Amino acid sequence: MGKKYRSVSGILFDGLNYTLLALFAVLTVLPFLYVLAGSVATDAELTQRSFFLIPQTFSMSGYQYILSSSTLFRSILVSVGVTVVGTLVNLAFTVTMAYPLARRELMGRNSVLNLVVFSMLFSGGLIPTYLVVKGLGMLDSYWSLIIPGAISAFNLIVVKNFFQELPPGLEESAKIDGCTEIGILWKIVLPLSKPVLATFALFYAVGHWNNFFSALLYINDAAKWPLQVMLRQIVMLSQSAGDMSQMDPYFAKPPEQTIKMAVIVVGTIPILLVYPFLQKHFAKGVLIGSIKG
Repeated sequence: MGKKYRSVSGILFDGLNYTLLALFAVLTVLPFLYVLAGSVATDAELTQRSFFLIPQTFSMSGYQYILSSSTLFRSILVSVGVTVVGTLVNLAFTVTMAYPLARRELMGRNSVLNLVVFSMLFSGGLIPTYLVVKGLGMLDSYWSLIIPGAISAFNLIVVKNFFQELPPGLEESAKIDGCTEIGILWKIVLPLSKPVLATFALFYAVGHWNNFFSALLYINDAAKWPLQVMLRQIVMLSQSAGDMSQMDPYFAKPPEQTIKMAVIVVGTIPILLVYPFLQKHFAKGVLIGSIKG
């Protein structure tokens, strides 16, 4: 086979693309590296240096202050449990609603889709949602963090579009072999839907992991607080301790800025560790199903 020669313009175009992508990657990674470096630096260095990637003096005081909380590990377990169960509930509800809506012969399909689109534009509001959660007896329950957001309308439409793009011949062949609708969904549709399911599993998981506002509204028992709420409380306590140190010089002042940096790292690292396992499906699944309506 002969060598493949490339034009100068093609080489320059690829070089420009690689340069821009590298620049965007650096701009994306640098802030997190700064936060990571700031979490192991001293407050004095954070005040004196506006930006650095390697601290002059390493200090684990921020992590020590966070880990000194006896309820931190319990809140981590709460967040992990809510994220895992909530993501499974999200996927189950989304798939079981998207699959029948992907059938054009379904009676009343357009009406249901219009209601789904309507919910994307208008919502009941904060107070009505709270009253519904209270009326269902879900206050101070982990289900209050899962059920109100069980289905995302946007994700539902994308998954529905993906199901519509699957070859109809596969389902027809399965029906000829005597497979039921549930069997078709479980044995044919879901195995072919791994990219889109992995993508939205990541979206749902990130949403559950980062959600703290719902816990502030519905969870009054501090023992049931997820990690994000607990980290917020730690930051607030560090600020109040800093105010007390100004009134009483013998009161130990925790490193406020270092704590904030450490809180960001503790809240971000766990969900980042999940991404490599879904990366191969993410690039394909994030665009799939978004072309046809």
